[in-house]
Amino acid sequence: MLTALIKTMRPRQWTKNIFIFAALVFDKQLFIPLSFVRTLAGFALFCLISSCVYIVNDLADVEADRRHPEKKYRPIPSGVLSVRAAWAWGSFIALFVFVASYFLAPTFCLVVAIYFVLNLAYSLRLKHVPILDVLLIAAGFVLRVAAGVTLIRVERFSPWLYIVMFLLSLFLGFGKRRAELALLAQDAGSHRKVLDGYTLSLLDQYILIVSATTIVAYSLYTFSAPNVPENHSLMLTIPFMVYSIFRYLYLVEVEHAGGAPEDVLLSDRPFQLSMALWAASVVVIFYFV
Repeated sequence: MLTALIKTMRPRQWTKNIFIFAALVFDKQLFIPLSFVRTLAGFALFCLISSCVYIVNDLADVEADRRHPEKKYRPIPSGVLSVRAAWAWGSFIALFVFVASYFLAPTFCLVVAIYFVLNLAYSLRLKHVPILDVLLIAAGFVLRVAAGVTLIRVERFSPWLYIVMFLLSLFLGFGKRRAELALLAQDAGSHRKVLDGYTLSLLDQYILIVSATTIVAYSLYTFSAPNVPENHSLMLTIPFMVYSIFRYLYLVEVEHAGGAPEDVLLSDRPFQLSMALWAASVVVIFYFV
């Protein structure tokens, strides 16, 4: 049962919570021990609360997942993890996270609570509403960034990063919907109701708009934010961001990947290399130039 529970918690998707480190890195506090430890603790708690959300989501979708060609093998739909056990573990994890996050920082606990409530609303109802479903996913990423801000004493964190993170998560969300729609084809609506509100051409238009806007917003951030180097050297990171977005588009359109963005992050070597170079260049420019 423990193995099934861990699988249901989806540790592979914990990579999404890395956004909580945005405030730490971009406010130039990465090498301050106390700030790093507090952010790392917040990351761990956010991983647990997001896992709790995944448990609730699987419980809400259990009947639909049993008809899905891939999701039917998950522990709850397949019966490996019982519904009663899933509810019990989900409740325990949520209680632990709320108590621990309050002692870490009351404002952090508030952000965690908002994230949890929004995702409950998403799992129980709003995930069936086209466009709003992806907007709520994007809001979850913005809340991750906000959570990181509450854990440290921020000096000059730029609001531009909220905009970039929101647009980037919209890009990933619409890419995920496109991959699902392409995979399930005519049976898409029976597996995920919200897919009846999308078409491939509509999603392609959304992705085009959001990807272009993301590149523009990030480019503006690199030279207009208050805490970036005055020599505009952060603009050197733009090519890595552009390539990463284009690579992800290639994987969605050509390789028919993108249904699970975390799999792309953990498996595609060119994408990993581009993001690693972007991260390394950001650290070098912010801290050593």
